[in-house]
Amino acid sequence: LHFFMVGFAPLTSRGSQQYVSLSVPELTQQMWDAKNMMCAADPRHGRYLTASAMFRGKMSTKEVDEQMINVQNKNSSYFVEWIPNNVKSSVCDIPPTGLKMASTFVGNSTSIQEMFRRVSEQFTAMFRRKAFLHWYTGEGMDEMEFTEAESNMNDLVAEYQQYQDATAEYEEE
Repeated sequence: LHFFMVGFAPLTSRGSQQYVSLSVPELTQQMWDAKNMMCAADPRHGRYLTASAMFRGKMSTKEVDEQMINVQNKNSSYFVEWIPNNVKSSVCDIPPTGLKMASTFVGNSTSIQEMFRRVSEQFTAMFRRKAFLHWYTGEGMDEMEFTEAESNMNDLVAEYQQYQDATAEYEEE
């Protein structure tokens, strides 16, 4: 499963940045927020398999690590328990141009299946009406290729759902 959700903080206009002073906790909160994700899928509707948080600017590595631990502890139900230590964080002390500090988030969340479901529903509605199909069949594609692609997408959604529902099974000795 290699479809990632990406987030960034702070998402502000260039003109308003001089009036906003952000702390590491605020950056962390914004970075994990659904409104700051670059994909229309709500991470609270799934579980994180893994995540990576990259911070830029002058800040304490200790504070970043504490914030990442806090996020995991407060939101433990949003992380799969069968992958230990599944959040990585890093700090680069050189801030991005025009900002004092910023953070980037890359997460592998099962909630991305929302987006695939939406695309699949829209595809099904259009394919049922054979909308735009002539453009593709005219170039040599077969209708079966569309059906196969739809099946692959549905398999992907099912696989994400399987990982979302999975739990850690401990062996008894």
